[in-house]
Amino acid sequence: MIVQGEQLKKNKVLAGGGPGFNEVEITFVLPCLNERDTLAHCIAQARSVIYELGVPGEVVVADNGSTDGSQEIALRMGARLVDAPIRGYGAALIYGCRVASGSTIVMADADASYNLREAIPMVEKVRQGYDLVVGTRLRGKILPGAMPWKNRYIGNPVLTGTLNFLFRSGLSDAHCGMRAFRREAFERMDLRCTGMEFASEMIVKATLLGMQRAEVPITYAPDGRNRPSHLRPWRDGWRHLRFLLLYSPSWLYMIPGILLFLLGISLNTFLNLIPESAYITLGSLFFGTHWTVPATLSAVFGLQIIFLGLISLLYSVQRGLYPQPAWFERFSKRISLELGLLVGVILILAGSAVEGVILVKWIRSSFGALAEFRLAMFGLMWIMLGTECMLNSFVLGLLNQQVETIPAEIRIQQHQPVEKRSEETIPSGMG
Repeated sequence: MIVQGEQLKKNKVLAGGGPGFNEVEITFVLPCLNERDTLAHCIAQARSVIYELGVPGEVVVADNGSTDGSQEIALRMGARLVDAPIRGYGAALIYGCRVASGSTIVMADADASYNLREAIPMVEKVRQGYDLVVGTRLRGKILPGAMPWKNRYIGNPVLTGTLNFLFRSGLSDAHCGMRAFRREAFERMDLRCTGMEFASEMIVKATLLGMQRAEVPITYAPDGRNRPSHLRPWRDGWRHLRFLLLYSPSWLYMIPGILLFLLGISLNTFLNLIPESAYITLGSLFFGTHWTVPATLSAVFGLQIIFLGLISLLYSVQRGLYPQPAWFERFSKRISLELGLLVGVILILAGSAVEGVILVKWIRSSFGALAEFRLAMFGLMWIMLGTECMLNSFVLGLLNQQVETIPAEIRIQQHQPVEKRSEETIPSGMG
């Protein structure tokens, strides 16, 4: 049933409609995959919230391939039914939000685990200017049997803690499925994840984009399904963690790489500042000649990890997967292929000079045995670092290359054979 006409004027609720209804203020988006036991309850509850708020609204059911008749229930209840052809929790929500007509979108699971009336204070927060408002079950109420112990005490705290450590979101329940946000905020976030990690992606991108965020305590109840949950704790937990690491190049690449690089450079330098027979002690640790090998490897691996971080960050920014950090924008403007090649050449020459000193000593000793292992590793380290710098600069230069392409129709015209005719006749005896 679609509310319209006199009934619409009476309660100002638009339960169905579409892009043509510009007056819609609130859209409830419910992802659905075989939710026949609870879908009607959730749609009715969402419509009652819209009625209580007294504003035009709609309910969108984003179906993800249900085979239990959920589609018919959605249509019978007056909701807009949207087919999400790509399977996954995130895919269903992305398709649903894309067709939403409301300026404010409320998303919630269609399993009756959330009391949709608690979305009212979330909508009020959006009206106050917040871009994203997330429900928090951990600061609200979790009813007995609603959340398995491994999710409540291990999965959710660990993943939320990791997200806050890496991105400083300041939220206590990063995986709550009931949220309210401005439509403009949804478009700015440009969400891509199709699985359960969609929940983390939304918070990460909102944080990186500097959006205003808030939390509202809510109640989490046991769902009303007569089937197992779609959630797979270990698989979905790993997908969340993988996403967080991929979206944190500073912690995955830059910080470990810088630490390894500085450690290797420092240790190798210190070992070459003391006599070959001497060593360094740090408490009970002994650093002698043999430590120049791991020190060299540490510096080389560290620099390569740093370059991997820069390459992955540049690729992600260009593909729109990651908002460009301010420091990286300044860095990309100042760094060029030519500068990278110059630095690489300087490092190779410096390392070759060190190896040249050893070669001179060897010649002067009539090609006898030399105790110059530390110095040899020190020179080799700089040669390897310079080579890495040059090769990776080519990769960065390739990714950062701005090439203006010729439109396809012009390319086709350029390669079409052109028939030329001349009114002049070919003189006899030629050709």
